[in-house]
Amino acid sequence: MNNSNIVDDRRRFFRIDDAVNLYYKVVDEKAVVAASKTTDDLLSNCSLVTALDVLDQECRLIMHRVEKKEPEIAEYLKIVDSKVSLLAQSVMRQGQDLTESKLCNTNISASGLSIEIDHAIEEGQFLEIKLLLTSCIAVIMIYGRVVYCKDNSENDPSKPYIVGIDYVNLNDQDREILIKHIVKRQMQQIREKKEI
Repeated sequence: MNNSNIVDDRRRFFRIDDAVNLYYKVVDEKAVVAASKTTDDLLSNCSLVTALDVLDQECRLIMHRVEKKEPEIAEYLKIVDSKVSLLAQSVMRQGQDLTESKLCNTNISASGLSIEIDHAIEEGQFLEIKLLLTSCIAVIMIYGRVVYCKDNSENDPSKPYIVGIDYVNLNDQDREILIKHIVKRQMQQIREKKEI
C-alpha cells in the first residue's frame, strides 16, 4: 500500500481523544503473521464480543421463525441467550491481561491510534494491543506497527512519549466494534460539553 492510500484510509475514519484501558507488549513480526492467518475458528479471527455479535445476528434470523411457530420455546431461548450474554460480559471483564492494563490517553480511530507512554518504542516495532472498550463492553486484540515515537515531555513528564500505531490486518468485525465505540464516545463527549 503506498503512502497516499494510507493517508486516504486515515481520513475516512473519525478520530477521538479518549482515555481507554489497554495493555500492550512488543512482539515480533512472526507473531503478527501467525495471528493474521485465517482459520475456521470464529474466536481465532476476532474478539469474543465480535464473535458473539456475529452469532447474535444469525440467531435473530432464526428466532423470528421460532417465535411464529413456538412462542414458549422462543421465550425460553431468549432467557438462555441473556444468561450467555452475562457470562460473556463477566469473562471479558476478568481476562486477557487487562488486570495489567492502564488507563491511557489515546487518540483512536478505526485505522490506528496514538498513546502516551513512559518509555520510547522504536519505529517499525510490532505491538500486540488489548483494548477494553467500555462503551461496547468489548475487549479486542489488535496488532499494530509503530509509525512514530515523539517527545511528549513538555505536556506530561510522567509519560514523555507519544507513539503512533497503524493497525495490521485488523478484521472487519473488530473494525466495526472500534467504529461503534468511537461514535458512542463522540456522542457522549458532545453531551458532556453541552452540560458544562
